[in-house]
This record gives sequence, structure tokens and C-alpha cells, in this order.
Amino acid sequence: MKILAIESSCDETAAAIVEDGRRVLSNVIYSQADMHALYGGVVPEIASRKHIECIAALTEKAFSDAGIEKNDIDAVAVTYAPGLIGALLVGVGFAKSLAFSLDKPLVPVHHIRGHIAANYIAFPELTPPFLCLVASGGHTLLVDVKDYTSFEILGSTRDDAAGEAFDKCARVLGIGYPGGAKIDALAKQGDKNKYKLPRAKIDGAELDMSFSGLKTAVINLAHRAEQLGEEIDKPSLAASFCEAVCDAIVPRCMAAAKLNGRDKIAIAGGVAANSFLRARLEKEAKSSKIELFFPPVSLCGDNAAMIGAQAYFEFLRKNTAGSDLNARATLSIDF
Repeated sequence: MKILAIESSCDETAAAIVEDGRRVLSNVIYSQADMHALYGGVVPEIASRKHIECIAALTEKAFSDAGIEKNDIDAVAVTYAPGLIGALLVGVGFAKSLAFSLDKPLVPVHHIRGHIAANYIAFPELTPPFLCLVASGGHTLLVDVKDYTSFEILGSTRDDAAGEAFDKCARVLGIGYPGGAKIDALAKQGDKNKYKLPRAKIDGAELDMSFSGLKTAVINLAHRAEQLGEEIDKPSLAASFCEAVCDAIVPRCMAAAKLNGRDKIAIAGGVAANSFLRARLEKEAKSSKIELFFPPVSLCGDNAAMIGAQAYFEFLRKNTAGSDLNARATLSIDF
């Protein structure tokens, strides 16, 4: 079964054709990161306008790269939630019109479910149940993946997502946007023990996380040094920040797996590309005899292949939509 997938939830416009939820025939992405870097973050209106400009051409390229015609697909899938509402509306509107014109089923896909499904592309042998850590710019979740379309949130951030904290700390350190890869590279040159940063704990919700205080602590350190005319050791502050993020995520991830008796952990989302997080998880998983699944960096960020992968399983469960499908800015993965 071949599915055309459209992704436009934030600042990447993407189109892909995926076969049977595991095999990628094409995967085309247009990133707006350089454009939004001028503003230190994503500007929703600019993102929406850029999606409109390039979504049709990207879809044509997806068909060309796959070597198939439009009528060769069996369904059209689209990210409809969660994300920037204007950006989502572009993708949903385009997908609905294409599905209607081709007389093909329309499959709505939850963006975070798509991130989890990136692992099915990278690891054809992976099947539920397993635990998944989802760490991206807008989400930090510990999800029990019971089946391909059945999920339970075991823990989540109470405020900022880890990826959001990376971006904001990168901005105060003056190293630009997006911040994840830049902080990762900078941190490799620093001393992770030089700066004392907070680790939040939420009473009564041991698997939940908080990154707002950590972000604020980094900002305050940088501002205080600036006011006193002192020089910040940026590599060491970046390393200390990465260590604090790992301390917040890794123990909870392992505890969640143990709590639900899972012997497999998958990682998803842009923050999954962080080398410090990967190293810590690999170490802890090995000592706990848990099998760990890391998708390649190319599948960690937003892309349409992951949407096409999840769409296959949604379609098998008859989770399709009509022309009344609307975008939603917020929606839990376990709806």
C-alpha cells in the first residue's frame, strides 16, 4: 500500500511516499530554519506563507523521486495536529483537495504518533509494545506504545519542552537558532561539572519533568555575567545544561520502562539527535538489559516519511477522515 504523506506542522514543509508503513519511496523536505534564524525562532505567519509557496512543488518532487504517478497511491495522509494552526491548515487544506481530486481516502495523522513511527522505518523489526521517549521542540513525553494506534502518556513536561529550552538557551548564549545541534557541538568542548544547574522534581508525579527552571537558571547566569562584565565559559555552560537535561530525562525514561515491564525503548523527536542524551541512554539501557532504538538523525526532525509510516497503521484501523477534517493546534497523543 502506497501512501502520500504531507507534513507542515511547524517550519518544515515535507512530502513523502511510503509503502506499507516501513519502506520510504521518497522523502522531500524544505526547511525554513535559515529564514526564522533571523528572528531567533519560528514566526508562525511567515511559516504558513512559505508552506503555501512550496507545498505543491514538493509534492510533485515526491512523486518524481518515487517514480510513480498520482493515481498509483492508495491514500493521502496529512499531519492535522498538534502544531502551529496556520501551518497545519495549509497542509490539511492541500491534502483534502488532493485526496478529493484523486478519489483517495484521507488519513489524518497525529504529529507525535508520526515521530514514534519514524522508528518503524529505521527498524522494520520493531513492533509494539515498547516505551518511547518523545523529545522535540514542543513536546517531551514518556509514552507507552501499547499498539500501533494505542498510546498512554506515562510522564510529560509540566512547562517548557526540552527542545524549547535548548533553543532559548542557545539564543542567550548567542549561538543562534535552531539551538539543539549548536549547543550539542559547543558542549563537547566544555566541562559539564563547572556550573551548578537545577534539577526539578515534581512531588506525586515522579515521571513528570520541568525545564522552565533550568532554562531560567541558564539565562540568569548569562545575564549576571554580562552585568558584572564577567566572561561566561560558554562551552562549559552548554555542557552543564546538556547534563542537566539528561539527568531530567534518562532516569525517568528507565523508570517508566521498568514500571510497565518494557524491555524495548525507542527514541523520537529532534532532541533525540543530542549526542549526550544518546550516550546516557545507551549506558543505562545496556546496564538494564533493555534494547534501545535510535532512528537516524535524518528521521529525528520533522519529515513526511514518519507521517506516511503512521498513516499506514491508522488506515488499517479505519481511522480516515472526510472533507470536514480540520487542523488542531493541541491534541493529546492518547485521544
